[in-house]
Amino acid sequence: MKEIEVRVIDNDLEKAMRILKKKIQNDGLFKRLRLRKTYEKPSEFKRRKEREAQRRLRIAEIKRRRFR
Repeated sequence: MKEIEVRVIDNDLEKAMRILKKKIQNDGLFKRLRLRKTYEKPSEFKRRKEREAQRRLRIAEIKRRRFR
């Protein structure tokens, strides 16, 4: 498991919490927790993985076009 560290500067706890939530979201922890909460049928798992792969390909294609 990856360690996530956030420093609190000048007792600004609200800013530190925003930074922590963003780091956790970028790490994908919220998504993993949500998926483990309930049972996912094998067919749903396969469909979700295919959708995620298509999304990654779409994003890669957009980035490729942008930097031409």
